[in-house]
Amino acid sequence: MTNQYGGWAGNVLRVNLTTKIITKETTETYHDYIGGMGIGYKVLWDDHVDNIKATDEENRLVISAGPLSGSGAICSARTTITSRNPVIRNHLITDGHFGGHFSPELKFAGYDAIIVEGMSDTPVWLKIVDDKVTLESASSIWGLGMFDTFAAVSKMMGQEAQVAAIGPGGEHLIAQSTIQTQGGHSAGGHGAVLGSKKLKAIGIIGTGTVEIAATTSNEQLRALDDHILGIIGANNQGVVPNQPQSWAEYSSTTSRWRGGPGVTWGAADNPVDVGETPWDDHQKVGMRTSMAEMYFGREEANKIFKRPGGCHSCPIRCFCEIKNPKMKTEYKLPTENITNVCLGFLDPWFVMGLPANGEKRTDIQTVGAYYMDNLGIWSAYGQLSHMMREFNKRGFWEILLPPEEFATINWTQYNSQDAHFMQDFYTRIAYGETYQGSNILGRCLGRGLHEFINDDGELYNIEDILNDVETPRMAELTFELDGDAGYGLIGKTYSVYLDKSMKVFNRSMVGGVHHASESAGQVGALLNTVFNRDPQCHSHINLIDCGLPYAKVAEVAASMWGEGAFDPVKHYKPMNTSKAKFAKWCLVKNVLHDSLTL
Repeated sequence: MTNQYGGWAGNVLRVNLTTKIITKETTETYHDYIGGMGIGYKVLWDDHVDNIKATDEENRLVISAGPLSGSGAICSARTTITSRNPVIRNHLITDGHFGGHFSPELKFAGYDAIIVEGMSDTPVWLKIVDDKVTLESASSIWGLGMFDTFAAVSKMMGQEAQVAAIGPGGEHLIAQSTIQTQGGHSAGGHGAVLGSKKLKAIGIIGTGTVEIAATTSNEQLRALDDHILGIIGANNQGVVPNQPQSWAEYSSTTSRWRGGPGVTWGAADNPVDVGETPWDDHQKVGMRTSMAEMYFGREEANKIFKRPGGCHSCPIRCFCEIKNPKMKTEYKLPTENITNVCLGFLDPWFVMGLPANGEKRTDIQTVGAYYMDNLGIWSAYGQLSHMMREFNKRGFWEILLPPEEFATINWTQYNSQDAHFMQDFYTRIAYGETYQGSNILGRCLGRGLHEFINDDGELYNIEDILNDVETPRMAELTFELDGDAGYGLIGKTYSVYLDKSMKVFNRSMVGGVHHASESAGQVGALLNTVFNRDPQCHSHINLIDCGLPYAKVAEVAASMWGEGAFDPVKHYKPMNTSKAKFAKWCLVKNVLHDSLTL
């Protein structure tokens, strides 16, 4: 049956950390659910236990790939993590994802998914070499940062190993922690689940292949890949360059097709002048995105950008491999190189108040990205940084923190936007209750915003929350999510009206706005009501940010979903059937995307 359909490796590993028993199941049980998030949610449904927390022994965590992973299909390397999420109120089930090379290696070893259950009494790591699967002692790597863990497991297995691991954040059961794989790829919100189970890492070496369907030839698959290369754009499906190029009818500064004249990979051993990147030059598809300019500004990017990086079988190369010598010389880190993308670079910048382009911003983003990744901290799409910055801007930390703790925080570094602040800041979050001395700031930020706000938008008493008081009393601080910008003080009652820098879309989840109502209006809003966290759906974003003029985009949208499906951003008209069809298309595409794993 597997060969008839192709794609599936045929096996699912079930690893019981309590009994140390490892078994294999057939993937055929899950064929109707495709793979990726489909397998993950099916397992969590079948094994559901009421009223448990993410860090309880009964909770399962599923690491899964889709049938396209490892097949050679373009852009098919993501890995899905499905489990209860301690960042979400009531620890509801969510799926997170990371890219890289892990899921193809999982498939090459002969597996479509790994189900992790139970709880080990000592730290362990899972070693997979094809059909030989063992639990190994992790006593020598427990406590290591993410980068040293990758290196240690690779040394024990071989440099070809693909490794997923947790850092100190996950070990200390910090809600806002990650599971990561090499190259800066991380899945947010589930690090504490593996930490509670004392599973430090998973290393995989696979020597097999992924078979395609018997009815499909290699030539047909190659033809399909060539077709995709002919229509693919840049990151977020930018289909026009962000600056005029001789071949392009349109250009748009919002497009992430940033590779073009004036863009240089200046930190490469042999610097590369990108030049024009025509749509029909398949050899330059990987040069289109060149995203460093977006994060650092062109002048800085041209000095520190080594090359784009990315995932197995993906030509887009949206990751930025950065070389900042000051990481070693001034900030005493063991490396001058860091690879990341999006909020890996942006969240430290948000934490520190969005300094202007230049060396200060470069230092904050590279040093901050190093500590976030090495400690295994999740930004929760900016929730962590917004909470830090907004609470500070309104004087909350000085009110909430004991004077002795407030005095230990180097506010001079923070207020002067000094990247040295990054080390202590992320360390406080990663070590939580085990941080030496009072650490209410780190414990607050590590728990996530949902812990502190009730359904009326009011802030619970911080001390009661951190001490796990069952029915916390209301603090004198009031956190009003939907008010206008401003700050009021009446007697001892403080009110906060958060401005647009920290909008909360779904109060029950207390998740920051991310591709929700600010993107395609009602379409984005509908997408964000379906899942237990932001849906990580970019289908509507790809249309909004493709770079084409509004009239062209509206014409395409009307041809697919009907007139009025797409409004100009921030100029929304009433809800209609066409918008509902647009939202449905996005949802179906999103679930298919995360099940195939693309």
